[in-house]
Amino acid sequence: MTEATQRVSDNGVSIWLDDLSRTRIESGNLQELIANDNVVGVTTNPSIFQKALHQVGPYDAQLKELGKVDVETAIRELTTTDVRNATDIFRPVAEASDYVNGRVSIEVDPRLAHETEATEKQAVELWEKVNRPNAMIKIPATLEGLPAITATLAKGISVNVTLIFSLERYEQVIDAFIEGIAQAAANGHPLEHIASVASFFVSRVDTAVDKKLEELGTDEAKALEGKAAVANARLAYELFQKKFAEDPRWADLAAKGAKVQRPLWASTGTKNPAYSDTKYVDELVAPDVVNTMPEKTLNALADHGNGAASIEGTFEDAHDVMNKLEALGIDFKAVTDKLEADGVAAFIKSWDTVLADVQAGIDRVNG
Repeated sequence: MTEATQRVSDNGVSIWLDDLSRTRIESGNLQELIANDNVVGVTTNPSIFQKALHQVGPYDAQLKELGKVDVETAIRELTTTDVRNATDIFRPVAEASDYVNGRVSIEVDPRLAHETEATEKQAVELWEKVNRPNAMIKIPATLEGLPAITATLAKGISVNVTLIFSLERYEQVIDAFIEGIAQAAANGHPLEHIASVASFFVSRVDTAVDKKLEELGTDEAKALEGKAAVANARLAYELFQKKFAEDPRWADLAAKGAKVQRPLWASTGTKNPAYSDTKYVDELVAPDVVNTMPEKTLNALADHGNGAASIEGTFEDAHDVMNKLEALGIDFKAVTDKLEADGVAAFIKSWDTVLADVQAGIDRVNG
């Protein structure tokens, strides 16, 4: 283990890799990251599968075996096979952590982001298709996704809630989670191994807010560049602590074995070269969180990251940053609403590319 990744882990952060491909699985690279870099889970999304499935070669044997199936079936078979194989690699991690870690996420079709019932249906289908207790089904935190999150958890299915940008939506996600776990208990499901994370996106917030601050061009605006994303995430952690400590429903569920829904820092690759390439790791270290990192960020952390605890004691400063942004006329709700819409649109665009690439693969291997 590297010193920095071990320090991050010792300070309560679960390191998950934000990437998956058949090449990574079959080459042994995933196992190496578990052994050498404290990686204890994996997340996927449509953009990650776009990159993986665009490769010519690694998936040809399975496409040949599937034959001339429809492209939707082929994609489901390819992606769930990768996730199933990855969960098997992480099974010892899952068992050692009582299924807190060792999780591998697969996302519902992004085209269903605003369709509650269709999301619920596909979440069950993916869970049954992967058929591993350490899988997680990713559901976006759209307004239509919230009831789907509750319904999926109520069936005893572990859920990774994705595309969270605002504190307001995050609080709704926590409420949807607690209600889902309450329903799972009422439905007779054991609560101990139902896991959930709330994926709070980070770097994209700075990209959007910094652009507005640059347009203002004042000294006050310039002083706030690169501060919005970390402040927003730190306030999410404050909310996490408050909600689970004070909600009377949660105390009862915890007594029955339920585990908290941990905040997960997503979009942690630094997009602005002026900022540290470990910024969205080093500034968000605290107990009971997950940080899902692209490999480039993981390597940077291992090479020169800090990893010291960095959230506790920062809430007042974080509120101050948000108040100053408001005073400058930055409509943060408008920013986060647009980020959510753009995030869904970007995943749909990636999925459209996946459809085209897999169809091309079907045609290629079947003559």
